[in-house]
Amino acid sequence: MPERESEQQVGKQPSSYVQLAWTSLEHYLRTRQLLPVPDPVPAGMEGQAGAFVSLKKHGELRGCIGTIQPLQQNLAGEIINNAVSAGVEDPRFWPVQLDELAELTISVDVLSPPEPIASEDDLEPKRYGVIVSSRGRVGLLLPNLEGIDSVAEQVGIARQKAGLLPDEPVELARFEVVRYE
Repeated sequence: MPERESEQQVGKQPSSYVQLAWTSLEHYLRTRQLLPVPDPVPAGMEGQAGAFVSLKKHGELRGCIGTIQPLQQNLAGEIINNAVSAGVEDPRFWPVQLDELAELTISVDVLSPPEPIASEDDLEPKRYGVIVSSRGRVGLLLPNLEGIDSVAEQVGIARQKAGLLPDEPVELARFEVVRYE
């Protein structure tokens, strides 16, 4: 990983998950090609899991893309693909430019398998992420996000992301994450 001044490196070395996401995005911005999955696969990334990569610039969201269920052969491949997607394919933002990298902080959330729940009573926004679905539309919100303190806020935002009405019946699922920063 190149030397850079960022909030992320002040006082600690980023995790191997964050380092892989960083290297993947930088490689893509320089070459326009996906970074090959390292061989051997980094420790802890051999299995499959859904994962989200979030990019922030000066504390503000700059991109976030992920997968609920794994699409790649291993978690390393999931992180590589999602880091690039968060940087250049999040439709809410212009693609990240190479000269912005030093200003970004990256986090990687590795998801547990989603479990269906009967009601919002089974949610806790600091512990569980939520997935809402109805009529083929799906919205997801990660847990423990700044400013999201109630189940109603969490489910409401997930409904908006899915394009669902506030009173529309939905199926709910929850999941936990391990967040690497």
